[in-house]
Amino acid sequence: MDWGTELWDQYDIIEKHTQSGLELVEKYVKFVKERTEIEQNYAKQLRNLSKKYNLKRSTKDEPECRLSSYQSFLDILNEMNDYAGQRELIAENMMMNICIDLTKYLQELKQERKTYLMEAKKAQQSLECTYKHLDSSKKRFEREWREAERSALYAERTDQDINATKADVEKAKQQAHMRAHVAEECKNDYAAQLQKFNKEQNQFYFGDMPVIFNKMQDLDERRVQKLAQGYFLFSDTEKHVMPIIGKCLEGITKAGTNVNERNDSMVVIEQNKSGFERPGDVEFEDYSQGINRASSESSLGTPKGPLELLGKNKSKNFWLFSKKSKATVTEDFGHLPPEQRRKRLQQKLDEICKELQKEVDQSEALGKMKDVYEKNPQMGDPASLASQISQTSQNIERLRGELNKYETWLAEAGGRGETFRYKTHTFNNNGAHDIHGPDGAHSDESTPDPSQAIYAEFDDDFEDEELTAPIGTCTAMYNFPGASEGTISMQEGEVLAVVEEDKGDGWTRVRRNNGDEGYIPTSYVTLNLNK
Repeated sequence: MDWGTELWDQYDIIEKHTQSGLELVEKYVKFVKERTEIEQNYAKQLRNLSKKYNLKRSTKDEPECRLSSYQSFLDILNEMNDYAGQRELIAENMMMNICIDLTKYLQELKQERKTYLMEAKKAQQSLECTYKHLDSSKKRFEREWREAERSALYAERTDQDINATKADVEKAKQQAHMRAHVAEECKNDYAAQLQKFNKEQNQFYFGDMPVIFNKMQDLDERRVQKLAQGYFLFSDTEKHVMPIIGKCLEGITKAGTNVNERNDSMVVIEQNKSGFERPGDVEFEDYSQGINRASSESSLGTPKGPLELLGKNKSKNFWLFSKKSKATVTEDFGHLPPEQRRKRLQQKLDEICKELQKEVDQSEALGKMKDVYEKNPQMGDPASLASQISQTSQNIERLRGELNKYETWLAEAGGRGETFRYKTHTFNNNGAHDIHGPDGAHSDESTPDPSQAIYAEFDDDFEDEELTAPIGTCTAMYNFPGASEGTISMQEGEVLAVVEEDKGDGWTRVRRNNGDEGYIPTSYVTLNLNK
């Protein structure tokens, strides 16, 4: 069944129905837009909430950050932030796939409907024009036929009138004949117009209008189908991110599972254990027996631990809940209890080692850069690196001194420095490599072995350490031969893993899939670092 057959006489109904359908599409688009605004506001509020309760950068080193309950809370905040991102994705996809797409399609339907209505109006105007011609020819035929009848009647009366002359009778007959001829022409014209009108009317009702109505039916059905797709997308857009949202919720559940009250208690012990022994019993001093005062005083030194910290105020009792005075912070952390002092010294050693490793890498990079400049003068002036080389050497010497100092303090505190042995490359005034050992003495090696690692050499415990994880990728914009020591060649368009970021010297450390590592000019590549 189609509109052209069943609704041939319902033009107004069809026009109203199609208009109402287009308005429904507009209404649905507005509905989805408001839904996306709700999603965006919801996501924004979730992000602000996560940001509000998340740790600031300055507090991430606080002791409680090591607690599993604290870490789980941070995990929940991160998962909520990811969850907010999925809500934003829902809003974005709904806007792109539903609102924008339906709005564009709606404009096309409006234009198409307007074209069909104009065709219908044009066909109707043509039929009305033909009908006017038909009516005009009909009225003319009626008028001329009556005139012909009157002329014929007049001619008959004149012929019967005995007083009429022969000329009058002849004239009356000629007039009647002329009128009859005109009436006959009008009749033929009316018949032709009637035939033309009937033909056009038949074409209008059985040809033109049914075609237009069927086109509008097709338009309306396509509108309904497109709208139904919009309804599906409204659900599918959210279903698409449900697996990721589910992972976010699973992450929150896992955060609760990761809380370990026993481990948290052990962390508190580890962070706050002083290392002191419990106070011993205070000996009885019998003044009635005349005990030597000196020996009596020395008996106070028997208890080991907190009482020794009382100093001159030995008469004051040691209480667990007494308010502790704020100790003066010293460089060797002597103000801390033994256990905490050892931990802080070890932590300081680790920081110095990291900084020293950074300077060693910087020194190596400058050496490689100088070698490249000497072999390729067009890339830069080797003399321009002298100040940086000198500063790096000074930094290495300073850090080496600090490292020895803190290792001594750690040994005094009863700890073992778990630091790595290193071998640094410094530069003399000529830019040549000088190799120094941990004690700063000059090595017997006059020339560095290219196969020997320039980086710090770790203890045996670290020999099997895995390769440094990449921090991003880079794509080569130009060819680079990599002829100098420590550099690596690359071809234009080649993608490499970034192992170490440019430290300001213009070189980036990269790795191939086969494990080959080396430095390349930072300006030769496009970087894509992980955030």
